[in-house]
Amino acid sequence: MQIENPKILSIHEMRAQRDKLVAEGKKLVFTNGCFDILHRGHVSYLTFARNQGDALVVAVNTDASVKVNKGDERPINTEEDRAFVLASLRAVDYVVMFGDPEPKGIIAEILPQVLVKGKDWAHYVSGREVVEANGGKVVLADMVEGRSTTNVIEKIVRVYGKMEEKRG
Repeated sequence: MQIENPKILSIHEMRAQRDKLVAEGKKLVFTNGCFDILHRGHVSYLTFARNQGDALVVAVNTDASVKVNKGDERPINTEEDRAFVLASLRAVDYVVMFGDPEPKGIIAEILPQVLVKGKDWAHYVSGREVVEANGGKVVLADMVEGRSTTNVIEKIVRVYGKMEEKRG
């Protein structure tokens, strides 16, 4: 499937955009994740991240890396669909894909000035050393209570189970 959104870039293209932003005196913000089933928590988080600088790049885990991190049943949506949906959001300026278990490598390639992660990752922020060594900062975002992809999936399973019981 061909992704038709100019916000979805290769790592090389994203690095060129980062260099252009820096030359213009602008600040690039980076965040990453699976973003499997987009929900209110994601949108709040991405809006917060975007407000930390002049442009936001979201690195999205490939399907293979989601399976490693979340298990064989995930992702629900393909990497192409997840990237397209994220690129369609106003808060997101760029989307890149990455296949490593954690984003440290892609952060080192892009070198954002700001790295945003949720406070649920306060114990370990992959790429922190790279960003701070290059004069950047790490910002931890509040999470929206009760909003997670796992919660959405569990609710769908409960509702589907009840529907099946009624049919049975």
